[in-house]
Parts: sequence; structure tokens; C-alpha cells
Amino acid sequence: MSLTSSLHSLKITTSSKTQFLHGTTPLSLLSKPSWSPQKPSFSCFPPVRAMKTMQGRVVCSTNDKTVAVEVVRLDPHPKYKRRMRKKKKYQAHDPDNKFKVGDLVQLERSKPISKTKSFLAVAVPPRTRNKKDEAGAGVAANNELGIPLESGQQPQA
Repeated sequence: MSLTSSLHSLKITTSSKTQFLHGTTPLSLLSKPSWSPQKPSFSCFPPVRAMKTMQGRVVCSTNDKTVAVEVVRLDPHPKYKRRMRKKKKYQAHDPDNKFKVGDLVQLERSKPISKTKSFLAVAVPPRTRNKKDEAGAGVAANNELGIPLESGQQPQA
């Protein structure tokens, strides 16, 4: 009997001192705040999808209106983290059969055309050379190594 009365007095004394002893605090005071940042939803912008266009080389053009394009990308090795070349072949639609093996093409995503084709092959415009490169090529033709002589003499042909 003395044991139960001492326990009863203990509960009364601890609850009267503070609410935080022995878990008597209501959970609503201890819960995390319910505020979370809201993502702005812009209805005027389309959702962002990765890899809409890729570039690659045509490796096979024997099929009618279809070319096989090999795309090379750099991907880190899972263990060693060194960037390795990864190759993947895609079937692309070529409606005019204008691409040959070795051509550089750009693949644009489109609705599926067949079971394996969901890309359109588009010609890549040729790269334009800078004027600095052309001027440097002319100087290199005059000098064998492309560096001026220390004596200032012109090289003899």
C-alpha cells in the first residue's frame, strides 16, 4: 500500500513541475512544422524532358527510309569514376534516303513511327572555320614547324 501511494505522489509531483518529463507533453507541441515549400506551377511552360536531341554518325543506311545512327556519350565508370565512352545505336527516320554511311546527323525526338523508330534524322550544318584558324594555317605553311626563326631569316624552300 505504501508503494502505490508513493507512486501516486511521484506522478503528481513530476507532472506539477514540468510537462516535458516522462512523455507527458502533448504530441501537437512536439510535431514538426507542417509548412513545406510550394513548387510554382507554370502552366504556360512545357515540362522539361532530357535528351530531346542527340548527335551521331550514320552506321547503316541499307533499309528504306531508315538509318541506324550511333551516338557516343561520356559516362563515368561505376567504380573507378573515369569517364568512358558509351555507344548506343538508334533507328531514325530518313524519309528521302539522303544520308549515307559516315554522315553526321542530329536525332530529334518525335512520336513513334514504328516499333523501334522514334527519332527523325536531321542534317547537321557544317562547322564554320574561324578566321584565326585560316590565318594560322597560312603562316604554318610558310614555316615548317609553325614558329618563327630566332635569327629572323626566312626559311628557304
